Amino acid sequence: MYVLGIESTCDETAAAIVEDGRKVISNVISTSVKEQALYGGVVPEIASRRHAEYISATVDKALADANMTIADVDAVAVTFAPGLIGAVLVGVNFAKGLAYAANKPLVPVHHLRGHIAANYLTHQDLKPPFLCLVASGGHSHIVLVEDWCRYKILGRTVDDAAGEAYDKVARTLGLPCPSVAAAARDGNPKAYKLPVPHVEGKYNVSFSGLKTAVINEVHNAEQKGQGVNVADMAASFQERIDQILAKKLLAAAADTNAQQVVLAGGVAANGRLRQLVNDGAQKLGARVFLPELKYCGDNGAMIAAQGYYEFQDGNLADWSLNGLPTLPIDYR
Repeated sequence: MYVLGIESTCDETAAAIVEDGRKVISNVISTSVKEQALYGGVVPEIASRRHAEYISATVDKALADANMTIADVDAVAVTFAPGLIGAVLVGVNFAKGLAYAANKPLVPVHHLRGHIAANYLTHQDLKPPFLCLVASGGHSHIVLVEDWCRYKILGRTVDDAAGEAYDKVARTLGLPCPSVAAAARDGNPKAYKLPVPHVEGKYNVSFSGLKTAVINEVHNAEQKGQGVNVADMAASFQERIDQILAKKLLAAAADTNAQQVVLAGGVAANGRLRQLVNDGAQKLGARVFLPELKYCGDNGAMIAAQGYYEFQDGNLADWSLNGLPTLPIDYR
């Protein structure tokens, strides 16, 4: 079964063809990231306009790269939530029009479910149940994936997402985003003593205070005319946030006796986080699954992959499908 996946929740306009939820036939991404960088972050209005400009050509290229036409596709999957609502609506409305015109089933896909499904493209033997940390610019969740389309949230951020904290710290340090990890390679992770935020809920996390601590450290140094060592601060921040994420995930893995531990989302590309989770999970006797770096960020292949399983589960949409800015991953 060939599924066309369309993704437009932030600043990547993406489309891909995936066979049976596992094999990537084509994967095309058009991005406005360089333009967004001029403003220090994603400007929703600009993102929406670029999606509208890019989406038709992006889908056309995904089909062309697969040597297919829309007639060869069995279903059209699209991210309908959560995300920047203007951006989401571009993808949803394009997918609805395309599916209607081609008389193809329309499959709604949750963005975080797509990030988790990116692992199915990398690991052909990965099957639920497994425990997954989904960490990105807008989300940080520890999720028990009970089945292909059944999820149980064990923990989450109570304020900022991990990726959001990374982005804000990068801007504070005057680094192009995302580049904290690159700067951290030359730094001392013990140079700055950053706080460990306390939060209710055994597996919940909080990053607002940690981000603020970095900002205050930088501002205090500037007021004294000193400045901070950027590499050392980047390394100290990265170590603290990755230790927090890994500790919470591994605690949940130990308590649930998880045999499979998975990372997903943009922050899953962070090398230090991968190392911490891999080392910790091995001590627990659990297998670790990490997505290929090219599938960590937003892409159409992950949406097509999850779209296949949503289709198999009977989760289809009619022409009234609307985009949503927020929606829990465990919606039914």
